[in-house]
Amino acid sequence: MSNRTQDRAVTVRPTADLSQAVNEGHPGDTGEDTAPQNAPPPDLASSEFYHNRELSHLQFNLRVLAESKNRANPLLERLTFLLIFSSNLDEFYEIRVSGLKKQLESGRQKQGPDGRYPDQVLKQIHRISRAALEDQYRILNDDLLPSLRAEGICILNRDEWDQRLKSWANDYFHNEVLPVISPLGLDPAHPFPRLVNKSLNFILSLEGKDAFGRDSGLAIVPAPRSLPRLIKIPREIISEGDNFVFLSSIIHDSVAELFPGMQVRECHQFRVTRNADLEMTNVETEDVATALQGELPGRRFGAATKLEVASECPEELTGFLLDRFNLTGEELFRLDGPVNLQRMMTIRGMVDRPHLCFPKFSPGVPACLEEDSCIFSAVSQEDQLLLHPFQSFVPVIDWVRQAARDPAVLSIKQTLYRTNESSELVEALAEAARNGKEVTVVIELRARFDEEENIQFASVLQEAGAVVVYGVMGYKTHAKMLLIVRRENGSPKYYAHLGTGNYHRKNSQIYTDYSLMTCDRTLCGDTHKVFQQITGMGKKISPDALLHAPFKLKKSLLKMIRQEKEFALKGKPARIIAKVNGLTEPEIIQALYEASNAGVRIDLIVRGVCCLRPGVPGVSENIRVTSVVGRFLEHSRVYYFHNNSPQVYCASADWMERNLINRIEVCFPILRKKLATRIMEELDMYLEDRVQSWLLQADGEYLKLVPEQSDKSESVQILLLKKLSQNYESA
Repeated sequence: MSNRTQDRAVTVRPTADLSQAVNEGHPGDTGEDTAPQNAPPPDLASSEFYHNRELSHLQFNLRVLAESKNRANPLLERLTFLLIFSSNLDEFYEIRVSGLKKQLESGRQKQGPDGRYPDQVLKQIHRISRAALEDQYRILNDDLLPSLRAEGICILNRDEWDQRLKSWANDYFHNEVLPVISPLGLDPAHPFPRLVNKSLNFILSLEGKDAFGRDSGLAIVPAPRSLPRLIKIPREIISEGDNFVFLSSIIHDSVAELFPGMQVRECHQFRVTRNADLEMTNVETEDVATALQGELPGRRFGAATKLEVASECPEELTGFLLDRFNLTGEELFRLDGPVNLQRMMTIRGMVDRPHLCFPKFSPGVPACLEEDSCIFSAVSQEDQLLLHPFQSFVPVIDWVRQAARDPAVLSIKQTLYRTNESSELVEALAEAARNGKEVTVVIELRARFDEEENIQFASVLQEAGAVVVYGVMGYKTHAKMLLIVRRENGSPKYYAHLGTGNYHRKNSQIYTDYSLMTCDRTLCGDTHKVFQQITGMGKKISPDALLHAPFKLKKSLLKMIRQEKEFALKGKPARIIAKVNGLTEPEIIQALYEASNAGVRIDLIVRGVCCLRPGVPGVSENIRVTSVVGRFLEHSRVYYFHNNSPQVYCASADWMERNLINRIEVCFPILRKKLATRIMEELDMYLEDRVQSWLLQADGEYLKLVPEQSDKSESVQILLLKKLSQNYESA
């Protein structure tokens, strides 16, 4: 591994003023930069050495938002980053904030490892989110929309409509909206409606009496969910460029027609975000699928966590809404624009502006895995390692298809956590079952937001004759494993695919993940053991090479970290590098602190949540934490330990409590030296990146690494595209 990354000089600049609020009032902040002389050893479990998990999560969202300002990104990609921020913030409130609110409501507040209580964290979350949303709409209104307009892409506000456009919008309202819209007057017979999570709605203040003599003065108009939120204006109305209007603008312009004979005094859009976390409360249930199906409808109507309204909505109406949703003023967010921004994502598919997007590329495919190649022969000759999306995921799908049709294949076993909307893999597995193969599929029904789809896939596979199991109650099956048994030379031979990401072709085009295709006896034998443990019953197993959670992985990680510590204390080379999506597990963090104090150089590439505080004197001076945010979502999990003889692992697991304790995960060693060396080189590329990397500070703030003007280096993702894809250079 390169030694340059630890000592290089870099220029840094802050993410934004928003991040400064993240660590306000941290229980351990003293303002001192150095530890006193002859001080006793620090208590590494002390709250002062831990960042808050939720605030760290929020910091990742701020890094995504910052990419919408980055002029090195093409214009439509900047808009995409802006909209992804909206989606991420919604999910954060649906899951993380709702969890904190539940603690408050139950009266069982738990102090986190960082020393904060949920009520303290919630206050900071709302404050940071408010500042971030204000920044987001500033970027949209002052930068992105004018820039799009300069490119001939216009979203027209109502005050810009000429008479011809007004007439067209009114026709659209009568032909498309009026047949499906349902205005809801509020009175004792029509109480406040149950509004769907994140749906677009309008609150109206009315004057006058209706045909029945009612004069409650208030109405709710839910926008029809069957209609697009962004509508393209026909060329015959505006011939130049690509022009759009929001559905909300069309409804607002004609909303008075829904209340004939009455005067609309106020009309304002709003949206409520709700708790969307499903809970399997009945652990004794006999049928997980049936129980989950019963829980799914409730997700749309969970407890409210956030209310967003148009900025000009008066206090009288916002107060009414807050009361109905049982929210406080802190949970109200006034927005200077549409309240459902992420629905603008459709604009990319409605304009043809390739120069405003990232260059297209074709994922690389090793020659031995190209279409019509026998993948069994290729894997028999040597292990195959793919890094998606720079290299194609299609060979993995092709392998299952070949196995389904190969008369020599006896059985296929696979885990499915998330997969495609109409999965080629599910079709191939169903075909294999119909062809008489023994097919066993472990489907995780509780993969968040994919539960309903996974239930449907389970039904398809069962109808085809496959054996479908839902993992182990109380543990999510998050491992990514495929095992194929093929008769060769009269005897069964095992083949396996082990990965860091889901069996999801679309995700493989935007998530970075490793895939290992192998027929190594030890790895395949271990994979077989893990499948047997998941589908059957029995005592703990002891794989020879695989490290699996919840049994062996955490213990093994702690052991390897402590081994590096011992090497450092003996004056031997010691080094740890980990690339994960999250780092929250307290014992792992304490072990890393101990290793750092012993002199182990530690580089952590953590995409999202990181509770470890790097650079604290006497605690974590030898630990450096970076986060890479770019075109692709960094998702691969890779662990490197120098250990005298370097060890490289890939895994489905992050270094978080849920992964190491509450999930079934698999961590697999890269046994072939050539492949391990390749991964080490690619890790080096991440550590050398000065374009897409953010550096975590001890106080929780992230600073963007900025190359010197003379530095012409490229981002790690572009370098990997050039190295592994087929045609990025020409693009």
